[in-house]
Amino acid sequence: MTTDKMHHTADVILLAAGHVLLIKRKWDPYAGCWALPGGHQDPGEASDVAAARELREETGVTVPAAALRQVGRYDAPGRDPRGQYITHAFTATLPSPARPTAADDAVEARWWPLTALPRLAFDHAEILADATTR
Repeated sequence: MTTDKMHHTADVILLAAGHVLLIKRKWDPYAGCWALPGGHQDPGEASDVAAARELREETGVTVPAAALRQVGRYDAPGRDPRGQYITHAFTATLPSPARPTAADDAVEARWWPLTALPRLAFDHAEILADATTR
């Protein structure tokens, strides 16, 4: 399903005690693969607000939009097999891991050690690397 329409998404790199919070995707593309929490930005919604909302919807973890710091904008052609997707990635750090509860587009949500990550969907490994080296 490739379209010419441009889509906007927001992703969150939530860190705590040397771990990152990831979700296992429920839907294609990459169903069953691990990814950063995130999703589509609603019309009229700021990207940081979308990131905070998607984090809460997919993991049950709440971080205020004001606490998110932007990592970057990712728009390389082909980064998403569904078409042209632009994502704004944000990061935040918690003092300790909060208990996640998978919901919405996630079948599982868990904290992974930064030293033992699974293979990530999309370009999320690049996004995570950018967030942890800045």
